[in-house]
Amino acid sequence: MAKTIHVDIVSAEKEIYSGPVDAVFARASMGEIGIYPQHTPLLTSLKPGEVRVLVDGKEEQFYVSGGMLEVQPHVVTILADTAMRADDVDEAAALEAKAAAERSLAETGTKIDYAEAQSQLTQAVAQLRSIERMRKAKGH
Repeated sequence: MAKTIHVDIVSAEKEIYSGPVDAVFARASMGEIGIYPQHTPLLTSLKPGEVRVLVDGKEEQFYVSGGMLEVQPHVVTILADTAMRADDVDEAAALEAKAAAERSLAETGTKIDYAEAQSQLTQAVAQLRSIERMRKAKGH
């Protein structure tokens, strides 16, 4: 029997995923991280983007808007403001959010919160990357 590690992916609204997995891959603050059973305890922040879990040789993809990742001996917990299955990411909404953020950043002479606009742009681009990777994985 292969060793597994339990993963909980939780948003501010609900639990998105809970169960045993072979591995977890996420975009941490210092780069891509892979977590396997018996990983050293760890606490790190996550960048907006994909979280992938490997279950019985099959990959499941999720999108998180950033958040925290905690690794304990037998449990990985991902806490995010927004988290959803990659299949549920709305491409049209992500494209519109990206365009709106780019417009906000390009407008001169207006009072905008550049940090907020940049954050929105980063999240929209991360969602679009998730959609693109999911399509490639499915062979579309």
